[in-house]
Amino acid sequence: MPANGLALGPKLRYLAERARRIDIGAVIDRAKEVRDEHGKAVPAVVVDMLWQAARKDVAFQDYVDFDFASLTAAERATFMTHPVSMQLAQAYSRPAGRRIFEDKIAFNRQFDRFLKRAWLVVEDGNAEEVRAFVEQHGAVIAKVPVSHMGLGVRRYRAEEIDDWSAFHARLIAGDEILLEEVIAQHDDIAAVCPGTVNTTRITAFFDGTDVHMLAIAQKFGRGEVSDQMSYGGFYTMLDPDTGHAMSAGYDSHANVHEAHPDTGYRIADFQLPRFAEAIALVDEAARVNPDVQYAGWDVVVTNDGPVLVEGNWGAGVYENKPSVSGIRTGHKARYRAAIGF
Repeated sequence: MPANGLALGPKLRYLAERARRIDIGAVIDRAKEVRDEHGKAVPAVVVDMLWQAARKDVAFQDYVDFDFASLTAAERATFMTHPVSMQLAQAYSRPAGRRIFEDKIAFNRQFDRFLKRAWLVVEDGNAEEVRAFVEQHGAVIAKVPVSHMGLGVRRYRAEEIDDWSAFHARLIAGDEILLEEVIAQHDDIAAVCPGTVNTTRITAFFDGTDVHMLAIAQKFGRGEVSDQMSYGGFYTMLDPDTGHAMSAGYDSHANVHEAHPDTGYRIADFQLPRFAEAIALVDEAARVNPDVQYAGWDVVVTNDGPVLVEGNWGAGVYENKPSVSGIRTGHKARYRAAIGF
């Protein structure tokens, strides 16, 4: 693990893999999105996107999402990007730690004291235990242990289940073998979107002594089981010092939400309740597994305090969108100050 900065070898291998997988058709499609939003010529955008990818570690979707077509070179340099984040994730984690973070059951076992909710592993022969668990809680979340982007997550209600043996068999067949009690989110968060448990993504780095909070995004769902964009969700950045929304909401599909579409709540007015407690929870959780120093922690604040949903060793990137927020700088300075790359 590097003491300071990113090693050249892994970066070159990462760039080579990106070059091998490049999809020119997808680049052109994204360039057309940029044309429609910023009035730039498609050929010029394609050239700029390819240059930024090759020389500046900017993913094509980053270029679109973070309005790079409207930014100066100096402004672009302040934004975190997915390629840089993945290089950091690779540099500041070890395989043993990644395996725990990738397996939701292993993660729950290691971080159980931060979950503050009941959970159960579905196994052969425990159909009655599953029935008792679901009936006790009324509704549960079923998860595929190794899954990403909110996929492999489903909500079941006891009242909808008639045949418990068949239900148990279906869970095992579908690898939905982690059951969790549904989190009751804070009233202030439910006021924005009551039908989805809305998570706060806190990206943090543990340097061996201190935990540094790098960026904080508040995700909101649309009443589905997950608040991920694959379920229609969107996000806004929160001020990392106060927990207050920095703008309206947006996603990677050119959708901007001044207000939540289902409740009318004005997104820019949002204040994360019990913000200091959420930061304290991540500060403590980030110290548990030294094999993962850089991670994105998903937290839900409840009326009784914050609870941990999961940790992501591939932290991803959440950033300001200048055309929405009016903020033409990103969070890279915070990352560099903490990590030293």
